[in-house]
Amino acid sequence: MNLISQNIPSHKTKRRKKARNKEDEKVAVEQEKEMKKLETFLFGSIYSAVELGKEDEEEAGDEVVKGSSLFFVDRSASIVQAGNEDNAEFSEEDTKQRKPVWMDLEEEKANINIAKVNRLRKLRKEEDESFISGSEYVLRLRSQHAKLNPRTEWSQLDSQLRKNKYSDEESSDEENGLVVPHGYKDVGAIDDLLRINEDLVVKSSGKLLPGLLEYSTLVDANSEERSNGYYSWKEEVLYSFDLVKAKVDKIGPLVGREEKSLEAFEVSPDSSTIAFVGNEGYILLVSSKTKELIGTLKMNGTVRCLAFSDDGKQLLSSGGDGQVYHWDLRTGTCFHKAVDEGCINGTTLCTSPNGSLFAAGSDSGIVNIYNRNEVLGGKRKRIKTIENLTTKVDFMKFNHDAQILAICSSMKKTSLKLSWWSFHGCGQCCWKVLLYKLHHYRHA
Repeated sequence: MNLISQNIPSHKTKRRKKARNKEDEKVAVEQEKEMKKLETFLFGSIYSAVELGKEDEEEAGDEVVKGSSLFFVDRSASIVQAGNEDNAEFSEEDTKQRKPVWMDLEEEKANINIAKVNRLRKLRKEEDESFISGSEYVLRLRSQHAKLNPRTEWSQLDSQLRKNKYSDEESSDEENGLVVPHGYKDVGAIDDLLRINEDLVVKSSGKLLPGLLEYSTLVDANSEERSNGYYSWKEEVLYSFDLVKAKVDKIGPLVGREEKSLEAFEVSPDSSTIAFVGNEGYILLVSSKTKELIGTLKMNGTVRCLAFSDDGKQLLSSGGDGQVYHWDLRTGTCFHKAVDEGCINGTTLCTSPNGSLFAAGSDSGIVNIYNRNEVLGGKRKRIKTIENLTTKVDFMKFNHDAQILAICSSMKKTSLKLSWWSFHGCGQCCWKVLLYKLHHYRHA
């Protein structure tokens, strides 16, 4: 009897513990559901809000809706529903209108003059529009950004349609010898994009498509990796910097010459000869070893720009007569002379690294590109004319495979044009050398 009387309380205690545990589990489940509902309400969700116990009936709730946006921006007073709101079960309170959590009062009170600044005039909807509110200014900036970056629309396309489109275009481009970089319009579904570990931009030596230049800004670089460098200003001397020995040598004034300035010069590819722009059409040739004058060349007009050939044995010059001279440095003679079409005053010359092309710029901003072998053979027709600049062309440079030509002018801000390359450096008058990297090239 004692044993039975002692067992009865123990059974009751176990039942009470089980009942208490069930109640605790039920409370925990309710709290977890409430937390998930709050998270979905505040941050949005790409998953369906499935009721507990309905996993088998609504398996689609655990899958990401393909083609739906991963992120959204809520700037209105209404709730932005997720793309799969048909499967979700929200209460009536969740769908009611609510006020924004935070309001920028200064943004509402601010008045922006979009007619005063040149870069903001494109935001005007009417020609005589001047002042707009801060919130309207933000909306127009977002609209302008969407116009300038249309490739972001790939995230809204159907994944299967994107795959078929990409495979078809890739095969056609491979037949034509072209490589279309990933990340423009031909990107797979969001899930595939997040799972792959390949680069989004093709880095190859294939043919570069015009108008598609992906670049990024790097750390400023003020010099190339060389042991010697030359620097000249509006003086009759030239300074040679030995970066290894930390030594500076002064060259000039040149014996027998009366030039007051040696600021314009070109160094041969093998660094053996320095060509200076002299007075009255003279070109001064100086040896980089002896630092002495070794020869002169004479043009009919004034000389303003020089460019060495790829092997350093020939020199191109141009100037006030609008003609391009080809010089043989071994004999010191001019073996070819031709008129630059449409040019009155030549300001800059540039040859491609492989020697097949050369470009001639003028004070009107026009740049003509010629095939050097055809010009020397008697054909003077230019193969391309670039008219992007309206001021004097001061500098030009081909990239290593002559697919891109950089053109710039010092007479106007932001006058750097990339015509149809990998690292590119651009100097400024504030002593900075801006360095950019083009993602298309592998060995950048």
